[in-house]
Amino acid sequence: MRPLPLLVLLFTLAFIASGYLIPFDGYDGTQVPIPQVDPPIQPAGWAFSVWGVIYGWLLVSAVFGILKRADDPQWDRARVPLLLSLVLGTPWVAIANVSAVWATVVIFGMLASAVWALLRAPARDRWWLQAPVALYAGWLTAAAFVSLGSTMAGWGIGPGSLGWAFIGIPLALLTAVAVLVAKPQTPEYAVTVCWGLFGIAMKNGADLPGVTALAVAGILSLAVVAWAGRRRVAPARPV
Repeated sequence: MRPLPLLVLLFTLAFIASGYLIPFDGYDGTQVPIPQVDPPIQPAGWAFSVWGVIYGWLLVSAVFGILKRADDPQWDRARVPLLLSLVLGTPWVAIANVSAVWATVVIFGMLASAVWALLRAPARDRWWLQAPVALYAGWLTAAAFVSLGSTMAGWGIGPGSLGWAFIGIPLALLTAVAVLVAKPQTPEYAVTVCWGLFGIAMKNGADLPGVTALAVAGILSLAVVAWAGRRRVAPARPV
């Protein structure tokens, strides 16, 4: 058995276990000088249930990779950055229970390496590799900017929690559009970003109509970009 696909499976299992075994209900108010209780940039709690789908599909992908693609060099190109993201992600919940700042730094590392893995994922075996990595990277895109906005507001940097909703959502959208342009025909990536935006819109509703409208506009924008991406094929190039 080659070590790389085995390591991906082992760290996928470790990543999933950490998510279920270590309690986490958001950053503790004592971690930042200004406690952030349900900030506007944070999606509704039920939106985080998407992790169940992501965990399950990543596990299926890792098992398939060992059984059917253990020696595939195209899979290996995606496995290296995916493994890095999983290694960073395994202790993330434990870090987040201690430090919002370091958790934000780590989740951006997870995001960068997950996007790198997505860009390297081969178009073939879409449902076995590209799709689960796309879902994972998409949710991390939303989650990373939620973490950034709530942490910055918690330290009193910038315009406060409401202002950071108006900063963080566009930043997440710009990141998502850049990924969809670089890797077209990956609507699964857009799906989880939009799911996060939908959670933000539903939580804020009529209480904060500006944030809700911005989130809905983001969903519509990403839907258009994803639809356009399905109509073209990006030229193959090394990443």
